[in-house]
Amino acid sequence: MTSIFPRRQILQAGLAGAASIALPALAQSSFPSRPIKLICPWPAGGSTDAVMRVIGESAARILNNTVIIENKGGASGMLGPNELVSAKPDGYTLSQLTIGVLRLPHMQKMQFDPMVDFTYVACLTGYTFGIVVRADSPIKSIKDLVAYAKAKPGEFTFGSTGNGTTPHLAVEEFAMKAGIKLQHVPFKGNADGMQALLGGHVMSHSDATGWGPHVEAGTCRLLATYGSKRTKRWPNIPTLNELGYDTVSDSPFGIGAPKGMEPAVTRKLHDAFKATLEDPKVLASFEKYDQSVIYMNTEEYTKFARENFLKEKKLIEQLGLSRQS
Repeated sequence: MTSIFPRRQILQAGLAGAASIALPALAQSSFPSRPIKLICPWPAGGSTDAVMRVIGESAARILNNTVIIENKGGASGMLGPNELVSAKPDGYTLSQLTIGVLRLPHMQKMQFDPMVDFTYVACLTGYTFGIVVRADSPIKSIKDLVAYAKAKPGEFTFGSTGNGTTPHLAVEEFAMKAGIKLQHVPFKGNADGMQALLGGHVMSHSDATGWGPHVEAGTCRLLATYGSKRTKRWPNIPTLNELGYDTVSDSPFGIGAPKGMEPAVTRKLHDAFKATLEDPKVLASFEKYDQSVIYMNTEEYTKFARENFLKEKKLIEQLGLSRQS
């Protein structure tokens, strides 16, 4: 059967089709036309805040626009991802995404589904984690820590950047392998956690290398790091893995946006943040906090999220921390 449309309808349909084809190009050419908010879901003054500010400054130069860093510390780094759920998918609200977005939904009810609610723009780098004590602590090694914890179960305290974060769970995994029980004290971020350690309110602190300046200044002692190999910066410090505790925690992080973003806008943001990885100032900030470039494009980062969401579920189940539904 043949359908006959009036000429006006045909013209209108053609114009609509042309407009829809032109939309991505238009979005890409006009974006960004106003400041972009990049949420750092940790307090100001910590190592992540320092790195995110340098990345934001670099991206602003590349995009020829303003990138405003907004600190939202607390909730184990989830306040930024939470905001993405209700933000418009226009590219003007972004957040750091840590491995916690793939882990915490297995531990507690969250405002988001990490498999549905985010656009994984690009992965950029990752943390080096370790556990430190004050320089005047009688605990001089992991062996001392284990001996103390076995003699006084539950009395050895360690701070971290929040429940369910890698600095928390790496120590819980180590404690499980060592057959000891420790007392966890969560903080909003590195800055307040280190203040608590230096003030004698906790016996140790587990975190990314925001503790580095204190180790180098001689006010803190680094007992172990959690990576698959020793760090360049502290080559004499063993990893938990080589000490026989079968604990390896690497934690890539990147930039996330709300779901449903225009592909052209996603691509422009991806290209800008990828380009920051060639900025000497960004690389210097990575070096300062013993971070390496861990680049994944949008497709690779999305695949990484899917695969690690399942891996994190297994770890949480092993540690007996799964949420009760």
